Amino acid sequence: MSRRGRRWASVTAAGALTLTGVAALSAPAHAAAGPSAYVANFYGDAVTVIDTGTRTVTGTIGVGNSPVGVAVSPADARAYVTNFDDGTVSVIDTASDTVTRTFAVGSNPLSVAFTPSGARAYVANSGAASVSVVDTATDTVTATLPVGGSPNGVAVSPSGATAYVTNNNGGTVSVIDTATDEVTATVPVGNAPSGVAVSPSGGVAYVANNSSDDSVSVIDTATDSVTTTIPVGTGPHGVAFAPSGATAYVTDRGGDDVRVIDTATHAVTDSVPVGHDPAKVEVDPSGATAYVSNVADGTVSVIDTASQAVTATISGMSGPYGIAFARPPSQAQADIDVDLAAQPHVGLLVPYLSYTLTARHTGPGAVSSATLTAKLPPGASATNLSSGCTAAGSKVTCAYGAIPKNGSVHKTFRVPLHLLTLGPVKVTAQRTTSSPTDPNPTNDHASVTCSAISVVLVTC
Repeated sequence: MSRRGRRWASVTAAGALTLTGVAALSAPAHAAAGPSAYVANFYGDAVTVIDTGTRTVTGTIGVGNSPVGVAVSPADARAYVTNFDDGTVSVIDTASDTVTRTFAVGSNPLSVAFTPSGARAYVANSGAASVSVVDTATDTVTATLPVGGSPNGVAVSPSGATAYVTNNNGGTVSVIDTATDEVTATVPVGNAPSGVAVSPSGGVAYVANNSSDDSVSVIDTATDSVTTTIPVGTGPHGVAFAPSGATAYVTDRGGDDVRVIDTATHAVTDSVPVGHDPAKVEVDPSGATAYVSNVADGTVSVIDTASQAVTATISGMSGPYGIAFARPPSQAQADIDVDLAAQPHVGLLVPYLSYTLTARHTGPGAVSSATLTAKLPPGASATNLSSGCTAAGSKVTCAYGAIPKNGSVHKTFRVPLHLLTLGPVKVTAQRTTSSPTDPNPTNDHASVTCSAISVVLVTC
C-alpha cells in the first residue's frame, strides 16, 4: 500500500470504531444530476456515494472490512470494491446502490481495474504477491498470477491488451499480457511504486514512486522501459490522466497537495493544496473536475481542472481512499462493434468488390447516432454508396442513425477493380464517432484483405 499506507492501515481497528454509525446508514438508490463518485472508506467498512452534479453525499453502502480500492465497469452497471482485511471483493449494483455479491480473491487486495470490454477485472493482492484475474460474468477468479512483492496499483491499457501492476516492495512494474494472462516483462522503476495509470492514447504509463525517490516514472509501453523520471513532491501516491491525455494529476501525500503534470513536457506545472494526507485522485468522465481523497481529513477535495483550484470540499467520510465514477442512466454508454465484409464480382466488363460496413450495437445504452469510416487502398475510389455514405478520395464515411440494442445496420459500397489491379486489396474500417460514449475501443476497428490474381480471379 506504500509506507504511508501501511502506517494508517495499522490503526484500522481503532479507526473503524469512528464510523460505526455511518456504516449502518441505508443505501438508497440515487438520481444523480451528474456521474456518481464511489469512495471507499478504509476506516468505515463502507462506500460513500457522491452526486458530482450537486457535490453532495447521496448514500452510504456497507461492504467488507477495510475497503480500499474501487473500480466501475465500462458499462457503469457495477462497482468492484476491494476489502483489504477480508481478502474479498464486494460487487455493487450502481442502479440500486446495493451489494449483490461478495467473492474471495487473494490476501490484502488493494487495487482493481476492469478491461475496456468489462469482461475481466484484475485485482492486486498485496499480501499474496499475486494478481487475481476475475471473470466478471460469473464473478469468479479464473487465474492467479504471481508478480512482485506487495503489488499495489493496477491499470489496464485502453486497448485492453496489457495490464500494469506496481510492486511496492520490489521497485518494479509487472507487465501482463491479458490474452495469455502471463507476465511478459518486469520494468524497474523507483522506490515503493504505488499508483499507476496508462495514458488515454496507451503510449505511456505513469508510476508514482512513494518512497525516497519522490518521483513519477514514465514507461514507454511500446518498449516496456522507463524513458524519463519526473520529480514530484514528497510521497507521490495516486496518479490519473485527464481524458484528453494532456494533463496528469499526482497526489503528494507528504505535501498535502496535488501536482499537475504537462504530459507533453513531462514537467510539473502546478501544485494544488488539498486536504491532509491525499491518497488517490481520479478525473471525472467529462474531464472538468478531479476528485482527491484526503485520508486523514475524512474529506474529498474537488479540483476544477480549468483553473487548477479546489472549488469544493466534501466531508463525512472516514479514511477515504479509492475513488471511481459511474455515469447515470441518462449518460449511459453504448458499445458499437464494427464489422467489414467483402465479396468479389468479377467479369471482363466492370469487375468490382462489394463491401458491407456494419455497425452492431451491443449495449447497454441506446445508440442515437454513429459514424464509421472505411479507408481504401491508395488510388481506389468508391461507387454505388448506400444512403448516408459519402466518398472523398480514398475514404468512405457512413452516418448511422439510431440502432436498437443487439441490432445491426448495414451500409454498402463498391470498389471497382482496374485492369492493372493485382495483389492484395486491403480496406480498413473504424468507428470515428458515436453517441452516447462507446466504452470499448477494442472492437472499433475491422479490416478485410482480398487478393486480385487477375481481373477475373479475385478471392476475399
